[in-house]
Amino acid sequence: MRKLWDMAWPLLAAANLFWAGNIVLGRGISGEVPPITLAWLRWTGAFLVAIGFAWPLLKRDAPLMLRHWKMMLLLAATGIASYNTMAYIGLTQTTALNVLLLQSATPLIIVIWAFILFREVPTLRQVGGVLLSLGGVAAIAAHGSLAVLASLTLNPGDVWVLAALAIYAVYCVILRNRPSVHPLSFLVASMGIGSLMVLPFMLGELAAGARIHASAGSWLAVAYMAVMPSFVSYLFFNRGIELIGGGLAGQSMHLMPLFGSILAVLFLHEEFHLYHVVGIVLIAGGILLASVTTRRPAQRNVIGRPASST
Repeated sequence: MRKLWDMAWPLLAAANLFWAGNIVLGRGISGEVPPITLAWLRWTGAFLVAIGFAWPLLKRDAPLMLRHWKMMLLLAATGIASYNTMAYIGLTQTTALNVLLLQSATPLIIVIWAFILFREVPTLRQVGGVLLSLGGVAAIAAHGSLAVLASLTLNPGDVWVLAALAIYAVYCVILRNRPSVHPLSFLVASMGIGSLMVLPFMLGELAAGARIHASAGSWLAVAYMAVMPSFVSYLFFNRGIELIGGGLAGQSMHLMPLFGSILAVLFLHEEFHLYHVVGIVLIAGGILLASVTTRRPAQRNVIGRPASST
């Protein structure tokens, strides 16, 4: 487990696999659980699951996080509260396919924010890798047809998702400045703060007449969202950013539409086609192209001292 914790790409791949499942399930229960309520249930559930594991670490690290309360609020707002709530609102008005395709823009948005906030200039190979992976995502989303790709249009739900991705990209870039505490205590604190941020909007949604009409399957989906794409995926993705930086870790999000198409084959009985193979090859090639020439930042260990790079 220690070796796995120091291997960025297996962690990032697992995080994106669980996130792909979150998108599929989020769309599936969009008519049964109101979107803001779903976001609150997800993060409150994740907090309750994780706090038992993190409590000793949380007590130890709380004073340092309190000293950096402004950064904690900003990270919780961008990475937990705003992003997921807006994405669930978008899923009520667009398709899971559109959301999976739009997710592929995240690495490019991260590169833009990294330049705006920290004046990081991407290499030509990094830009080429992003574009190559985008081509693979487009091949999967369009089913290998230029006509299908040309027919894809933005609707209000897509706009919500794009805005959510722009906010989440800020989180990926500024995560480097988080308090130097244990990843688990940081994650649990972020989830708790994010849940409190969503709470007044959830109460407003219910006061406006929204109601939960969930089946047993829907509650199982909420339970999955609270554990795998919330607690586990964020822990893995945050660690991946620590190991290789936000720009390169963001490149892994091209895996999400790939995993989404595989999940559709397994659980929705869709057929596997040649365009899936083309998309897989392009996505893998783009990630490889971007990663082989990207300088990795110095790592931090859990108490903030410099650690050697892997």
